[in-house]
Amino acid sequence: MELRHLRYFVAVGEEQHYGRASHRLHVAQPALSRQIQDLEDEVGFKLFERLPRGVKLSSAGVLFLEDARRILQHVNEATARAALVAQGRSGTLRIGFIENASWHGVVPDSLRRFREGHPDAELKLNPASSADQIEEIRSGRVDAGFIYNILKDEGELDQLLVATERLKLAIPKGHPLSKVKRLRLRDLVGVPFIWFPRREGPALYDRLMHECYRGGLNSPHVVQEAGNEATVLSLVSHGIGIGWINETALWRCPKNVIILPVSDLDIPLPVVLVWRKDNKSPLLEQFIGDVQHLPAVQALSKK
Repeated sequence: MELRHLRYFVAVGEEQHYGRASHRLHVAQPALSRQIQDLEDEVGFKLFERLPRGVKLSSAGVLFLEDARRILQHVNEATARAALVAQGRSGTLRIGFIENASWHGVVPDSLRRFREGHPDAELKLNPASSADQIEEIRSGRVDAGFIYNILKDEGELDQLLVATERLKLAIPKGHPLSKVKRLRLRDLVGVPFIWFPRREGPALYDRLMHECYRGGLNSPHVVQEAGNEATVLSLVSHGIGIGWINETALWRCPKNVIILPVSDLDIPLPVVLVWRKDNKSPLLEQFIGDVQHLPAVQALSKK
């Protein structure tokens, strides 16, 4: 039994006339009659009672018509759903991101644009560190992710530079450093610091230490380590120390914390969208295209 048998049967059952059904289906009447006969032979019972003019559903045919309609409806719905996935209008897209970069700029803008353009798609978000995201993208658990730092050895991964952010200093409001007109690294000697562990970002940690040494902050006075920016901001707000944060923290900064630039510290934080080259998801392809067309990304690519 094939789907066309069910479609032919439903047409004849609804029209109760071979001529009208053949016209509706654009199928020759003799061919239609043969298909119905084949269907009756396969199921082993009569679906129609032949009348002088037209046909009438048998009692078994009435029940079979209800089920045939339901089957065809399910097939049509399944086809429509699959078509939406193939067209990149439905399905599931799994995106990772660094929480620090999600408060303002390309990351939230890209998620909002995708949500507006793909209301039927499921968007699964996974905040994670850059290292964890890369592992999840390689394994296929995540389709793409926004991470810090450009990959040097891409391998099976592709990448797109989407933003460049900067490190800033978070200090409690009223702290003596807030009165320094042009803050420099050497002004931070002996000041209690909340510092991130090296394992959270070895490359950034090493470069920051190098820049501090170059600027006269030879041995930062670290009183507490904190693995994420939210913890740094919380501890700074309670006066435990000062800490390095992403400049986008301005958009979620506690009221009793101020964010200042350090004039002789300029460490760019590249934000990169990464994905597997062999990931052929239509949704992913459209997401990457949406990110590429964001004004901030286009402006960055022209520099």
